[in-house]
Amino acid sequence: MNITKTTWSFILAMLCAVTAVVAQSTITGNVKDAQGETVLGVNVVLKGTEKGTVTDFDGNYTIANVPDGAYTLVASGLGYDNFTKKITVNSAKLVIDFVMKENAESLDAIIVTGVTNPKAKIESSVSVTTLRTETIAQSAPRTTAEIFRTIPGIRSESSGGEGNSNISVRGVPISSGGSKYVQIQEDGLPVLLYGDISFATADIFTRFDSNVARIEAIRGGSASTQTSNAPGGIINIISKTGKSEGGVIGTTFGANYDSFRTDFAYGTEIADDLYIHAGGFYRVGEGIRDAGFTANNGGQFKLSLMKEFEKGSVRVYGKYLNDRAIAYLPAPIQVSGTNSNPTWEDAPNFDATTGSLHTPNLTQTLRLGPDGEPSRGDVTDGMNPVSTSLGIAANFDLGNGYKVSNNGRFSSNNGAFVSPFPSQVGTGSVIADSFGTGSSLQFTDGSPVAANSLVARIHMFDVELENFNNFMNDIKLSKSYNNLDITLGYFKSIQNISMNWSWNSYLQEVRGENARLINAFDSTGSPLSENGLYAYGTPFWGNLARNYDTQYNVSAPYLNIALEASEKLNFDASVRFDNGKVDGTFSGGVESAIDINNDGVISAPEQAVFSVDNASPTNVNYDYDYFSYSLGINYKLQDRQAVFARYSRGAAAKADRILFSGLDYQNSDRINALDFLNQAEIGYKQGFDNGAIYVTGFYSKTTEQAGFEATNPDLIIDNDYQSFGVELEGSYRMDDFTIRGAVTYTNASLESGDNEGNAPRRQPDFIYNLIPSYNFGVEKQNSIGLSFIGQTKAFAQDTNELIMPGFVIVNGFVNVGITKNLNANLSANNIFDTLGITESEEGSIVEGQTNFLRARALPGRSISLGLTYQF
Repeated sequence: MNITKTTWSFILAMLCAVTAVVAQSTITGNVKDAQGETVLGVNVVLKGTEKGTVTDFDGNYTIANVPDGAYTLVASGLGYDNFTKKITVNSAKLVIDFVMKENAESLDAIIVTGVTNPKAKIESSVSVTTLRTETIAQSAPRTTAEIFRTIPGIRSESSGGEGNSNISVRGVPISSGGSKYVQIQEDGLPVLLYGDISFATADIFTRFDSNVARIEAIRGGSASTQTSNAPGGIINIISKTGKSEGGVIGTTFGANYDSFRTDFAYGTEIADDLYIHAGGFYRVGEGIRDAGFTANNGGQFKLSLMKEFEKGSVRVYGKYLNDRAIAYLPAPIQVSGTNSNPTWEDAPNFDATTGSLHTPNLTQTLRLGPDGEPSRGDVTDGMNPVSTSLGIAANFDLGNGYKVSNNGRFSSNNGAFVSPFPSQVGTGSVIADSFGTGSSLQFTDGSPVAANSLVARIHMFDVELENFNNFMNDIKLSKSYNNLDITLGYFKSIQNISMNWSWNSYLQEVRGENARLINAFDSTGSPLSENGLYAYGTPFWGNLARNYDTQYNVSAPYLNIALEASEKLNFDASVRFDNGKVDGTFSGGVESAIDINNDGVISAPEQAVFSVDNASPTNVNYDYDYFSYSLGINYKLQDRQAVFARYSRGAAAKADRILFSGLDYQNSDRINALDFLNQAEIGYKQGFDNGAIYVTGFYSKTTEQAGFEATNPDLIIDNDYQSFGVELEGSYRMDDFTIRGAVTYTNASLESGDNEGNAPRRQPDFIYNLIPSYNFGVEKQNSIGLSFIGQTKAFAQDTNELIMPGFVIVNGFVNVGITKNLNANLSANNIFDTLGITESEEGSIVEGQTNFLRARALPGRSISLGLTYQF
């Protein structure tokens, strides 16, 4: 009996053992990164168990003898976000391949901007920020310039619409407009050679869409020697190549404003080691302010083909951009109180956050072109860049430590910039008196304009961007010796600047929607204007008709040496020599009586038509040259902890900003074509398992000479500046909650001129952003987040009288995963409709009374809905 029981017990135990063995499985797979490369050293584990492994050299992994059941597979690796997937094991071999997403905040993330050879952040002695598309979406940006607001050290005045933004870095001034010391690049080459060209800033020719893989931004550091005219920093928009297969199609429309946009993109491998990526967008609508017409209409298409070889790659890429985007210029605003404690609020009948001086009653402007022929400018064109680009990038490993790379691109650029600028805002009686004693104002329907109603004197910025073609090419040869890398490079660029200014003057009521035009009459009742137009020119500014036809030819050899003194210590030094040759002509204006509208009568405005004086051009033929250098050191304290220091000197050359008058443009020794910038910085980098922190102290000194500002013809900028401060940037992830943020403190001052010792205009002490987000749902398919973007108070002008208050703009988003690949999105920008003033034409007010100023305010609350399918 006992023997029988023992036998059956043994048989039962064997059956259980066999069952246990049978009910076990093997999990295998392959791991790649977003570029399609296999990833070595990724930890793959089953959460809550001791089962796990590490990927091999080919990215493969195997977890054997896994009992049946439900598990959570977790993969982690330095420089990548954790990958998590719920799985069910059921006695069958399970194959799970997946892609690891690069963690832009990780110190192991590779950067390519501002360095001669790609390297990890932990080894780089520059201040760099990487923004992925997912990170960018969290701040709910409406324009490219709004994306730049979240980069520490960068002050992006994004109140101008899709372009024409003022972008500065680390207290270096915005003396005229655009991004003079910061260069905007696409795929490592400048969009335009100069960032502050009047009415043709680089961001006008740049659009963010689903073609973008990431944005890298460096401040200071090696920017002085890695490109021309960018001593303050580089913002590089890097495109997708198709190595990571997949696509997206999405539609976004305004919930409380008129806008409809469709985005699409797709990339894949079409043959062995041959990759394609294509995509773009199209957008149409009135926009986020009341214009009264379709103000945004256009889009972009980009295409990339890349072939990889055993020891290199060749990529051919192209872009076609044709976009009409409304340009928002300063508008009326009411200010009372004192200069040190002002109250900023809406002017009567004009909402500062939703109103615009655009009106359907003024969509065409008649002008004389550069050849003296009448033509019409279309105000609905706004900022209308038309750009066709073709580029080729190649890099090869030549063996024996030699590498060569070349990146070249030709762009055919033209278009228009048409937008109303208020040269004066005053009551009807004040404006009427400016036309002479006894003069009066009437709306175009004949009804009188009340003496106390607000009237705007409009100068229509009507600029034809005739030829802004450019060619950019950067070639470099590198040689590696054990712990020493030497790179010799040569940058070549040819930039055309050909444009025509044909500005007219109008009168219109101050009203945020459907403003009516106004005519002026003299004391005898004779008309001084026609349908609101009172001058073919800008007599209130002394008339500014102009034509530019110039070319800038820049050659810049450069040398970089990088030494890895030990596993922890590395040095790099670089030097660059820029030589620019400028030739061409520019012309001012001439006054004459012309029957422009061909009605057979010389009206009052036609008696003094101001047009380009083609008979008296000014010849331009001068050279400039300058040396730039940068020295850096980086020391790794631990695997994820490092300190660095750097000193740099570079310059930004001026283009059209000095082509005005008073200089000998054929004498290279008499041309103040250069503004120099010296910078020092010291930084600390610390990585954690779930985040990173960066702290950088900086010092900048700028020597700037004579640049012209179009909106104030009497103002020639000639100042020296100094600033010091601290940048703090960090991110941290706690399970499904992530928080990112940055704050920059800047103490800046003018070091010369009548305002010596004052703070530069529009420069706050603090700029900051804080972006928390949370993922939720069974598959973490849903997310919600906020962004807080703000600055402290700043002075309106260098005189340091009128204060522009500080502000915080709160944005938010909600993403809902409807299915695995279909997502719905709700985004809100400026949720609390905050009044944020970014610039003011006036530098002071009359205290104790109501003043009407001209200022640019950030747009008000805008809500958009979107539906996106990823495949």
